[in-house]
Amino acid sequence: MVGVGHIPSEDVSRTKFHLWYHESYTSGIDEKARFPRDRYDKILAQLQTLPNSTKLEIKTPEPISRELLLLGHSTNYVDNFLNGALSESEMRRIGLTPWKPEIVDRTLLLTGGALEATLHAVQNGGLAGNMAGGTHHAHRDFGSGYCIFNDLAICAKYAVSELKKQSVVVLDLDVHQGDGTATILQSEQNILTISLHCSTNFPFRKSVSDIDIPLPPGISDDIYLQNVKIAIQNCLDFNPDLVLFQSGVDGLATDALGKLNISREGMQKRNQMVFDAMLGHRIPTVIFMGGGYSKPIEYTVDAFVDLFGDAITWNEKWHFE
Repeated sequence: MVGVGHIPSEDVSRTKFHLWYHESYTSGIDEKARFPRDRYDKILAQLQTLPNSTKLEIKTPEPISRELLLLGHSTNYVDNFLNGALSESEMRRIGLTPWKPEIVDRTLLLTGGALEATLHAVQNGGLAGNMAGGTHHAHRDFGSGYCIFNDLAICAKYAVSELKKQSVVVLDLDVHQGDGTATILQSEQNILTISLHCSTNFPFRKSVSDIDIPLPPGISDDIYLQNVKIAIQNCLDFNPDLVLFQSGVDGLATDALGKLNISREGMQKRNQMVFDAMLGHRIPTVIFMGGGYSKPIEYTVDAFVDLFGDAITWNEKWHFE
């Protein structure tokens, strides 16, 4: 292992785990909304107390451009959102209501953070992440389930068209199916969509991913992790040169919307299995935070702190082992 002291200072920064975050991830959602907006601030505060926090670099995103939003969405939908012209029914379908004007800036920054994390992972290797997003219920022409624009689909298409990646996998381990990701990317030959999810959960009308692994409600760690192993092998069989990891923790037993019975330790093992596989095959990986709605929210916060804390460790392994 090469000592950090032998690496130029600019390279030390490059090899830290880069995590994009903006205060609007919280403030851009109305405090009256049902969505647990406080989880972002709580996660950041705990991450900064970790023993390996010196290897973490928090990055501030720039807003994504309208042009890049069109990689995943129709002109009419993008412009109606940006101009505040969505109908009441369209906003209700998305949720996050009551909406405040700042939700536009929040959405552009959140999606921009995902794209910048993708670019960083491709350019530097290892892991990078966005402390929000994984908005896999957004379809080409409409949003749904707390998701406005589909950052996974946009980043996957950007990686192929602009970064010239030959094979990209969206590995979605959120408890809910990545229905919007599946529909947006269904004709993309260079992109594989994998969704491991609870079979009886939202969305109740499922889309068709390239690989769907539906799970019965109520399962616990052993069966869950067996299926995680299958999903990871499916990912590796595609020989990806980039993986976009939707890492929602709403499969926790404590989650209000999950219907699975996964322990905190099982969720952490899931993440470590993904990181081990990507490290072993030297596949750059981007972490999209995904869902988490435990009551109390501290269970969700703890699981996400585990996720990013382990990402710091595995990113260091990538660069220094």
